[in-house]
Amino acid sequence: MFKLPENVIYILKTLETNGFEGYIVGGCVRDLLLEKEPNDWDVTTNALPVQLFEIFPKSVDIGSAHGTVGVIFGSNDIVEVTTYRIDGDYTDNRRPDSVIFTPNLSDDLARRDFTINAMAYNESGGLIDLYDGIDDLRHGMIRCVGDASLRFREDALRMLRAVCFAAQLGFEIEPKTYDAICLNAQLIQNISAERIRAELDKILLSDNPRRLETIVNTGLGEFIFPEFVQCFATEQNTKYHIYDVGEHTLRAVENTPKRLNVRLAALLHDWGKPATRTTDEDGVDHFYGHGEISVELAQNFLSRLKYSNKIKDAVLPLVKYHDTQINPEKKAVKRAINKLLKHSEKVDDTLFLDLLDLKIADTLSQNPEYSGERQKLAADLRKIYFEIKENQEALTIADLAIGGRDLIELGVPEGKEIGDVLKKLLDIVLENPELNDREKLFEQARLLR
Repeated sequence: MFKLPENVIYILKTLETNGFEGYIVGGCVRDLLLEKEPNDWDVTTNALPVQLFEIFPKSVDIGSAHGTVGVIFGSNDIVEVTTYRIDGDYTDNRRPDSVIFTPNLSDDLARRDFTINAMAYNESGGLIDLYDGIDDLRHGMIRCVGDASLRFREDALRMLRAVCFAAQLGFEIEPKTYDAICLNAQLIQNISAERIRAELDKILLSDNPRRLETIVNTGLGEFIFPEFVQCFATEQNTKYHIYDVGEHTLRAVENTPKRLNVRLAALLHDWGKPATRTTDEDGVDHFYGHGEISVELAQNFLSRLKYSNKIKDAVLPLVKYHDTQINPEKKAVKRAINKLLKHSEKVDDTLFLDLLDLKIADTLSQNPEYSGERQKLAADLRKIYFEIKENQEALTIADLAIGGRDLIELGVPEGKEIGDVLKKLLDIVLENPELNDREKLFEQARLLR
């Protein structure tokens, strides 16, 4: 029925030859049924870990206490093989306190999260589908195996995984499963920031990032990003907007390309609006200073979910400058790029293109009556950027024809003064690119001393 990798076939046949059962299980079976190439291959068996080590001499202990052994192929290819098991109590809503090995595949499938992940397959036994997972695949449904509330109390991350699978596969969440998420939403507080972040990133990078709204509507959002939840209660009574801040944000995320830093910036860019909203005597709303507040809230959120400094450097400048007006001329573009990179030392000048993508997404999520002119401006700015790059014009201190050592030879004292001189030289070159010449910059440096 399915074409399996040679390594997986070898494992299944070796298990069978030694008198054991072996099935591929979980996500790889789901993906095969959806005619997708699985990212990972998992095998389940009635063989105990100690027996797996005997059958497969080239293996590694990945978690034998929980039944998992890694069979090694080549230098770095490992296929995980796990003994059928029954999970004990989950007192922390994250992992079982204990596991009991079982000889029955049915016991193992009964402990799994969703019906579409509770199917097993091998060549001799065919597809084992005890919970109508294939029917849920056909109907595009995310449904828990057994009691949904029990599944979520066992591992609260499963609630977010349900949203993630719905986003990645374009499925709906079955009503009882959805209701169970609403009932148990507060348990997500027991899950580590890293695990939440991983699922959130998958949702953001899916074809259906609007599923972020499901996180809000189920109550999960109150414990993951309450700042975003507040956006849905913030109207925008202004001619440039026709949606509340939350809906505008969802549309902005949808309109960005699939790059994590840009989609994160789109999610975060207007979080400062609820706190800065004012209404004038004509009933028009204003959000003065919302960019700065959004940066502060974004910083807190990214730190709370333990995003890397690299991601922060690629996101926070976009949030800070998403609403900044840039004139369609070289000097203005250069200064905008330089300003961006002052806040983002680990990212190169292509961050400016990310900013333009965010600006376009922001515009497309506003009143379409006013979007045409702003889209044209972004296109003009993009064209100017590539002209600057084609001419190899300086954008940062690193692009200058001289550096710190040259200034030391010129007699500039080491330390802060060198940095100050280089900044001034860059300002000169941004205005006059023809001066980015070694001798001309030496002359300018002498005048600055």
